[in-house]
Amino acid sequence: MSSSLLDSSSDAHGVLASYGWDDDWDHAFAPYAAEGLLAGRVVRVDRGMCDVVTADGTVRADTAFVTPHDPLRVICTGDWAVLESPGGDPRYVRTYLPRRTAFVRSTSSKRSEGQILAANVDTAIIAVSLAVELDLGRVERFLALAWESGATPVVALTKCDLVPDATGLGYLVSDVEAVAPGAQVLTVSSFTGEGMDVLSAVVAGGTSVLLGVSGAGKSTLANALVGEDSMLVEAVRDVDGKGRHTTTTRNLLPLPGGGVLMDTPGLRGVGMFDATTGVNQVFSEIESLAADCRFHDCAHRAEPGCAVLAAVEEGTLPERRLESFRKLVRENRYIVAKTDARARAEIRREWRLRGAEGRAAMEAKRGRQGR
Repeated sequence: MSSSLLDSSSDAHGVLASYGWDDDWDHAFAPYAAEGLLAGRVVRVDRGMCDVVTADGTVRADTAFVTPHDPLRVICTGDWAVLESPGGDPRYVRTYLPRRTAFVRSTSSKRSEGQILAANVDTAIIAVSLAVELDLGRVERFLALAWESGATPVVALTKCDLVPDATGLGYLVSDVEAVAPGAQVLTVSSFTGEGMDVLSAVVAGGTSVLLGVSGAGKSTLANALVGEDSMLVEAVRDVDGKGRHTTTTRNLLPLPGGGVLMDTPGLRGVGMFDATTGVNQVFSEIESLAADCRFHDCAHRAEPGCAVLAAVEEGTLPERRLESFRKLVRENRYIVAKTDARARAEIRREWRLRGAEGRAAMEAKRGRQGR
């Protein structure tokens, strides 16, 4: 056993290990252990305070030292916190260990800042309700941010019991699989239990986060995975299939099969934030096609020899897929351009190009009308 805080007892080791503590975290914490500080995992953050599971039990700690102006650096559920030793009232979180992964979206502010939603996550479960019409563009958006975070995404198509027709359900699964290359797609029902054994096996042993919009069934799914009604569940509106924000904070919950699960509030907006790698992963087929374009900087709009546009013309690449790719790339580049002058210049060049294309199209239309 390591020489830091885990030396105290095997019980202490078991408590933290059940929340994801391992030798690498122990090594990262060693300098703080030498100062007599205490390690623990943040299981909830609210109103300037946080709940931290430690070898000594759950501690309520003040976050005043870890709430900087940068929203990407504030302490978050899933972080491994460094706490003051017992004796202080209140206890303070002094810092947190460097994150392995971080799920980040852009905020709704005009400053386009990033907001961290979950830290140190191994698996990102994207809950998509089958009770309403599929929004593939939203699935792609969640997937891009999940890949960018460093976690492995899994798409859970919830409420599959509401699609009794096996053929129809198969088509829905195929549609999602087509936009989720490299990600596992599961059909689950918290009501009937269908697919829950598979999902439980996926999340066992690591840290997972549930993501999705309100009404996707995240809290019900969390209760099914945890094995108890730990999360409040409210009815979904019949008129539009939307739910209320029954989960208002991010909570880290231990799973009976090992590992921990984080439930999150329903997300109305999921903005890109420096997610170039994630977008390329989601649209890997477009990246592959782009390698055969005549120009290496092809924008896939009107350039001669564009392999991507050729695939759309041939019907092998859905036009919706290309439009979604363009939208996410444009949005992501806009965010990056906030701090990158080169990216800003590139965006201006593209805007000029699109403007020239638009003017050329209008001139051509006027010419046809004048004949």
